[in-house]
Amino acid sequence: MLKQDYKQTEIGVIPEDWEVKELDELSLSKGLIRGPFGGALKKEVFVSKGYKVYEQKNAIYKSVKLGNYFITKDKFDELKRFEVKSDDFILSCSGTIGKIYRLPENIEPGIINQALLIIRLNEEYINLSYFEHIFNDDKIQNKIIDDTQGGAMKNLVGMSEFKKTKFPLPPLAEQEAIALALSDADAWIDSLEQLIAKKGLIKQGAMQTLLTPKDDWEVKKLGDLTKVFTKQTGFDYSAYIKPSLVQFKSDDNLPFIQNKDFKNKWINFNTDYYIPKDVAVKFPRIMLDEKCLLISISGAVGNVGVFDSKTLAFIGGAIAILKFKEPQLIGWVLYYLKSDKGQNKLLGNVKAGSHQNLILDDLRKLDIEFPSLSEQERIAAILSDMDAELESLESKLAKARQIKQGMMQELLTGRTRLV
Repeated sequence: MLKQDYKQTEIGVIPEDWEVKELDELSLSKGLIRGPFGGALKKEVFVSKGYKVYEQKNAIYKSVKLGNYFITKDKFDELKRFEVKSDDFILSCSGTIGKIYRLPENIEPGIINQALLIIRLNEEYINLSYFEHIFNDDKIQNKIIDDTQGGAMKNLVGMSEFKKTKFPLPPLAEQEAIALALSDADAWIDSLEQLIAKKGLIKQGAMQTLLTPKDDWEVKKLGDLTKVFTKQTGFDYSAYIKPSLVQFKSDDNLPFIQNKDFKNKWINFNTDYYIPKDVAVKFPRIMLDEKCLLISISGAVGNVGVFDSKTLAFIGGAIAILKFKEPQLIGWVLYYLKSDKGQNKLLGNVKAGSHQNLILDDLRKLDIEFPSLSEQERIAAILSDMDAELESLESKLAKARQIKQGMMQELLTGRTRLV
């Protein structure tokens, strides 16, 4: 049963005084413009100075400063129908699609390329800031993506369908109030992101200073520090592990840790897949059952983490597991491999191919430089404190994003009214 003063529409339940409008109705005449196709912007038409060609990365990274493609005035006049103006939205519509950016005032004159689309709205109907928020809502994003082709590459739906995308439209005063509330949430999130970036740079600088070797430091091969230095084999995965994986958690299953499930001292135990204990125990060398070091060796190589938990787990196939003879050295090795010098050593051993890969024999030969144990502990304590501060800020950021998502669900459906 509908609440009083609410109505059922094709996009769900909304307040009685809200409307549902298609994008075409909210746009100015000829306000939806897809970038030029074909050979209009071949390499030979670009010049070193002239009229700017706005690219997909301008929309993705929300910046007019990116890009270095320009065309002559004659070419600009020829393609003037693709000209951008202040307060236009440019939308990435191929590959990384759905990213939208409102162009600021006093932009450099130019046109869009073939990977963008201009949305030019009628402000008599819609507040531009409100549109930016509603367009980024998951419901809208899911409607504009054409994934019928399958595979990783997605595209924007056809223009005729895109024009018919439906939006909930409160009265203008309420649109403005909603936009202001969500913009405040964005400002909170942005401030946290900037603080995290600043603290991350400070930590990186501290690592550079603290981990610079002194004359009395000792050099040891990474392989010599371990009692187990291995990974999951392709045969074991295909024959035994993959067929047993399930997607539900239970007391009889262990988390199946993949590259995305670890970073530094963080481990995600709510994984996509789980492995039955009775299968996992057949592979004790790759069981996560004691403090150990994890290194991603395929795909996103160079990620390093420490497993140090009473919760049993199991590693995926793209990860090397290192169990140390002296576990107290693991913290130092983590920080060393996360430093610029350590990352250069790791990535210097990458084998090119369709996927980047690291070979265990190469990793075993890596030189790790050690100060005295007391100095290791002193440096590790400093960096650990920095990690704790960053983790606290990242937790606050996750909470802020969660709160904003909740605000969007309430405000963009009219369940909570601000006017």
